[in-house]
Amino acid sequence: MLIRIRKGWEIPEREATPEHVYLNRRQLLRAAGLLAASGSLFADPHAAKRNPEFTLDRPITPEWAATGYNNFYEFHPTDKQAVKDLVGKFKISPWKIEVKGLVNKPQTLDLDDLLKTMPMEERLYRFRCVEAWSMAVPWTGFPMSELIKKVQPKEEAKYLRFVTALRPEEMPGVKMAPWYKWPYYEGLTIAEAMNPLAMFVTGMYGKQVPKQNGAPFRVIVPWKYGYKSPKSIVTIEFASKQPKTFWNDSQPREYGFYSNVNPSQPHPRWSQAHEKVIPTMQLRPTLMYNGYEKWVTDLYNGDEY
Repeated sequence: MLIRIRKGWEIPEREATPEHVYLNRRQLLRAAGLLAASGSLFADPHAAKRNPEFTLDRPITPEWAATGYNNFYEFHPTDKQAVKDLVGKFKISPWKIEVKGLVNKPQTLDLDDLLKTMPMEERLYRFRCVEAWSMAVPWTGFPMSELIKKVQPKEEAKYLRFVTALRPEEMPGVKMAPWYKWPYYEGLTIAEAMNPLAMFVTGMYGKQVPKQNGAPFRVIVPWKYGYKSPKSIVTIEFASKQPKTFWNDSQPREYGFYSNVNPSQPHPRWSQAHEKVIPTMQLRPTLMYNGYEKWVTDLYNGDEY
């Protein structure tokens, strides 16, 4: 018979604080100001105050659904529900982000150090996939403009190019789909990146963003289709010319550079007029710019693809 001797620092599972009690306690502490002070012993960048400016027209997606249904081709190119079970080997700490190109202050940033200097907040955003499904997610992060100002772009910088992690030994989907031009790469205009909606995200649901959702550092641009919000970013490059993008290189007829949510612009293989809300699959009309017209209309002349 195997007898396990408990280590001195362990406690019985029955005495461990349940997660929901722990999270409620954190909310009480946050309300009391005990989690808010920068540098506090209890400070957690992912338990940030919610920005009330961003509201939803639908319920928040259950956490189990948002973290269990993921497009992340580096882990699995076809099975969205398998991704969460294939991320275990992916190492997300420490994490470095190289910023280069047309900036006055090129540098390699340590993510933990960066978050200590950024104005972290939680925002409720609609999230729309090009495959015509959608979610509503509480993201934690900071405005993309804050990092842009930190590195001081040169006048000729007109675009940002993002490159994501590529570790085939930790990402089984890379070997499953060797025909893709890995690593994943995406881009925005600098005007889009400076828009108040554009965020760098490190958390969701008040916790660190899970690996399957893009840990530890990803983009969220909620008026665009989801593939314009790359995950697990390791490089940000400022450029004068429009950068190539992963899906446009792979299937140029189907995926343009701008890729704004537009119900009147069908995908070549399906309509974008409606979307299915995860997990109920309720059918809803697609909103122009995913409902964020008042923030982004001035960025476009209406014919961008």
